[in-house]
Amino acid sequence: MRVLAAGDHFVTPRLIATALHDRLGPEGPDAPDHAVGLEIAELTLPWPHEPFGPVAGVTEASGTEEGLIEALTGAEVCVTQMAPFTERVFAARPGLRLVAVSRGGPVNVDLAAATRAGVAVSFAPGRNAAAAAEFAIGMMLAAMRRIPAADAELRGGRWRGDLYAYEEAGTELAGATVGLVGYGAIGRIVARVLRAFGARVLVADPYTDPDAVRADGVEPVGLDELLDRSEVVSLHARLTPETRQLMDAGRIARMRPGAVLVNTARGGLLDYAPLPDALREGRLGALALDVYDIEPPPADWPLHSAPNVVTTPHLAGATRQTAHRAAAITAAEVARYARGERLAHPALPANLDATEARTP
Repeated sequence: MRVLAAGDHFVTPRLIATALHDRLGPEGPDAPDHAVGLEIAELTLPWPHEPFGPVAGVTEASGTEEGLIEALTGAEVCVTQMAPFTERVFAARPGLRLVAVSRGGPVNVDLAAATRAGVAVSFAPGRNAAAAAEFAIGMMLAAMRRIPAADAELRGGRWRGDLYAYEEAGTELAGATVGLVGYGAIGRIVARVLRAFGARVLVADPYTDPDAVRADGVEPVGLDELLDRSEVVSLHARLTPETRQLMDAGRIARMRPGAVLVNTARGGLLDYAPLPDALREGRLGALALDVYDIEPPPADWPLHSAPNVVTTPHLAGATRQTAHRAAAITAAEVARYARGERLAHPALPANLDATEARTP
């Protein structure tokens, strides 16, 4: 079985190849009983040294159709994070049967074209849940305690003892009410950590069973009530047509005066236009962002000059453990395919499973 490890500079081809050998190599637990050799070709895509973007109709992809088509020569399976699997790619490589995407959603794959071509597609849910949850907590603390600003002042030669003054002092997570908008894998970990800090946690998520939320020691509420009560609001929802700009000007205005807003999920969840004025007027106490409506933000972005803003370049999931988990999850899917079993994480319920994909 020929597999293309189409990695990048985060989930590298070597990580993918190692995970595949661990599962499917001669000594691996998932080595097929029948004599199937594992041949791995490698392709390194330029992300993150070059930004991802749309490629011929798929979003958040890296590399080119031409380069991928060439690398896929003879491949039955591809494991990738960012490669652009478009209709043209599927048409050019009819021998392909499985694309295992090592990220939380297969946004770099044209799923309709994959289904028409008889190619199964899987993804890697939860690969970065721990990393993203820890990062969200870190962003809360950085914004609430003004850590980046204090660091910049000291590096600039200014000892800001006045930051100890009452009107300048930060606030604590202990005893604070923190509202989580979205309660998936990441939100659940964030809630658990916040409760360890001693925070009261509210959750607004219409797709979560309220009784299950209460069982976690968390209070389920509607979004408006969450905004009314929370001193910190952290976004953890998926970006869908229903959630795009979920936090619009009206909801931002509804937040408690001086509240902190954190977005480490998706840039499209938030309307950025009202934020600079809300910060300057003190209606919003602080803002922490890892994601943006335009990535990277332009040089004249209004939030660059707004007060009490913490920004990072879309790093919430960037841990070495995330990369290892991504490779391991996709390698396990390739093992299921090799055994003719159903995939654990098919991209669509209606998409082909591994058994169907292997049928001539």
